[in-house]
Amino acid sequence: MLLEEDPGPSHEPVAHGPSPVLRYVLITVAALYVIASLYLMFDMRTRLAKAEASIAAGDAQQKDTAEQLKTTNAHMDSSVEALRNKIGMTSGELAIRTAELNRAQAQTARLSKAQQEQSQQITKVSGDVTSVKTDLGGAKTDIATTRTDLEETKKKLESTIGDLNVQSGLIAHTRDDLETLKHRGDRNIYEFTLSKGHSQPVGTVSLELKKADRKKGKFTLNVLADDRTIEKKDRTLFEPMQFYTGRDKLLYEVVVMTVDKDKITGYLSAPKGAPQPIAK
Repeated sequence: MLLEEDPGPSHEPVAHGPSPVLRYVLITVAALYVIASLYLMFDMRTRLAKAEASIAAGDAQQKDTAEQLKTTNAHMDSSVEALRNKIGMTSGELAIRTAELNRAQAQTARLSKAQQEQSQQITKVSGDVTSVKTDLGGAKTDIATTRTDLEETKKKLESTIGDLNVQSGLIAHTRDDLETLKHRGDRNIYEFTLSKGHSQPVGTVSLELKKADRKKGKFTLNVLADDRTIEKKDRTLFEPMQFYTGRDKLLYEVVVMTVDKDKITGYLSAPKGAPQPIAK
């Protein structure tokens, strides 16, 4: 059994990328932004549908008003013509006819005013529809921009051939790449920081840094798995170091992202169905 030793304090600066918390916050903000944009699009579409329905109702009401006005005018013309033809009309009958004509004229005036108000409402609704369409276009543009940014992040991840001449998984070169790799969920990712001369458990295996050359960006480390030691000598940054382990001989990969004096940082990539480390 391998014993873990305290690496002790280090006097050399270690280069770290952005905080994982910051990355999570950025991803959460992007997700909330997309959700808010989708909700805005749905709300705008609802408003647009209501506005179009209102315009259709207004057109129907305007048509009915015009028909009523036409009918009233015809009735007035008929009444006037009847008065002209009825010579024997009494004064009382004439007064009644006159009152009817006055009421018809008042009704016509009300219908005309209602028609003007309806026209104003239709103009206002048309303006609201134009505003909704403009906002909807802006929301679509923002969503398209967000999708483009996510696609650009994915393109930064590359796949290459490992040191066992086996096609590797996607390789992370930056902290953002590593967070994207974790969220893909197709492999288990375990980050590590190794100091020279100390063996450290990473996932279900152990890693031991033997040598680190900061100027050349090279290092040598041992992989301790299945009661055997696998030496990875004079390796370089972002080179997928592959090995098989476990009862099913699953392919694991180790990628080193930074080399400092007597210290390296990187991650172990394990298959999704591989055994999990025992929680302490």
